[in-house]
Amino acid sequence: MTSTSTPPGLARFNDLEEHSALAALHEACASTAWARRLLAARPYASTEDLYSASDAAMAELGTADLAEAMAGHPPIGRPRPGDPASAREQSGMAGAAEALKAEMLELNLTYQERFGHVFLICATGRTAEEMRDAVKERIGNAPEQEREIVRTELGRINRIRLARLVAEDA
Repeated sequence: MTSTSTPPGLARFNDLEEHSALAALHEACASTAWARRLLAARPYASTEDLYSASDAAMAELGTADLAEAMAGHPPIGRPRPGDPASAREQSGMAGAAEALKAEMLELNLTYQERFGHVFLICATGRTAEEMRDAVKERIGNAPEQEREIVRTELGRINRIRLARLVAEDA
């Protein structure tokens, strides 16, 4: 089904049964519309094709689909218990001082009250201070502007998670 030039991890993903592929995609992003769109475009010849399809699907998500995608993310500073991906992605908060963690909790609550959803940022590689500064800066955004920032951040998160999904040793 897949070409011999297709990277092994991507070939494995391409060859997954539809139900298993949909479940794997849903772990990467909680949006059903996004996952179904990526599933429908299989097989992928390259990881860049997969990422491009992800970006295109993210760009087309409506408000309800974005809300569904965001609902799959725990607040920054509170990774989902028992979820190693959540803990890994938020590792920048793990060693933060208690005062900074408490400040982040308050900022998360303020943000959520303002926008009606969790503060979402691609936390991979960011320090606790960088995430705090980002939420402080973004709290003042207009809802439409913030929705587009969230869309961009989700796209970044999805690319990282897709890379893990199709890694050769996965």
